[in-house]
Amino acid sequence: MTYRNDPYDPKQVALLDQSALDDAVDTARKAFADAADPDALAGLRHQHLGDRAPVSLARREIGALPPAAKSDAGKRVNEARRAIEEAFAQRREEAERARAERMLAEERVDVTLPYDRRPRGARHPLTTLMEQIADLFVGMGYEVAEGPELETEWTAFDALNIHPDHPARGLMDTFHTEVPGLVMRPHTSSVQIRTMLTRTPPIYVICPGRVYRTDELDATHSPVFHQVEGLVVDRGITMAHLRGTLEHFARTMFGAEARVRWRPHYFPFTEPSAEFDVWFAEHRDGPRWVEWGGCGMVNPRVLRACGVDPEAYSGFAFGMGIERTLMLRHGIGNMRDLVEGDARFTRAFGVGQ
Repeated sequence: MTYRNDPYDPKQVALLDQSALDDAVDTARKAFADAADPDALAGLRHQHLGDRAPVSLARREIGALPPAAKSDAGKRVNEARRAIEEAFAQRREEAERARAERMLAEERVDVTLPYDRRPRGARHPLTTLMEQIADLFVGMGYEVAEGPELETEWTAFDALNIHPDHPARGLMDTFHTEVPGLVMRPHTSSVQIRTMLTRTPPIYVICPGRVYRTDELDATHSPVFHQVEGLVVDRGITMAHLRGTLEHFARTMFGAEARVRWRPHYFPFTEPSAEFDVWFAEHRDGPRWVEWGGCGMVNPRVLRACGVDPEAYSGFAFGMGIERTLMLRHGIGNMRDLVEGDARFTRAFGVGQ
């Protein structure tokens, strides 16, 4: 190190010698060029531009020079440092570009490869059947209506003329929540209520969806299953319209020769009401009538609850289980087969691989 009372001779300050500064620049450029990737390059920055780098140490020597020598020495040190910084920035840009190009090459997707090399997923037969039913009724001029699976007791029961003391509202049939007045939807009839509350007749809707009942899973029951219900509200609607609709529905589901019969029944939300059966000549237990669902003319009390004038409009409603329809169509004898997720079951329907 030089001192202020020494005669000026840059050669005596080795770090400030131009050849030393040139060597520092050349060494840095070579080190940067040899860096394999941006991470390795970042590790070299402190070595050539940090506090202990040669150009940084040379800058410290400037303060010990005579005033006349400081300007020239500072200029040469700054030029050396700038050259190193430019070399670092240039090499970093090159390394990052090379890494990006390498990643593009390694992660390239060949879109000409076969698309079906792996087994594909598929819809469950229940989903497929619900879509087929929806398509059938859309073709007849209906709309598909949906609603929440967490329902109020008013839309699930009160508006349907199901009184507070009705057994269906008890814990033995309905999932109640911790929030008073909210239940898990026990039927898609609540979607019909919501539809009548928000639309003005004429109304033609089909309502497929998931519902919940407090049943144990066995061969014929499940706590979670699917229903499809239909609702028509218009002027001059009669039971004849309902019967024609259900017969067409049955023939579409079970074949052109399907036969349907009605039996008088009671439902709080329809009056008159009926249950309807389908004849199966090749049933697994022998030829017989099998119950399919329920139907009837919409009770005037229900129309009034939804703001529809029963003196001006009438309507019909019907409903059946999707699982039951699928089981009847394909001779499935156990509800468990529909919910256990066995791929062998879905393959039989041509919707799994």
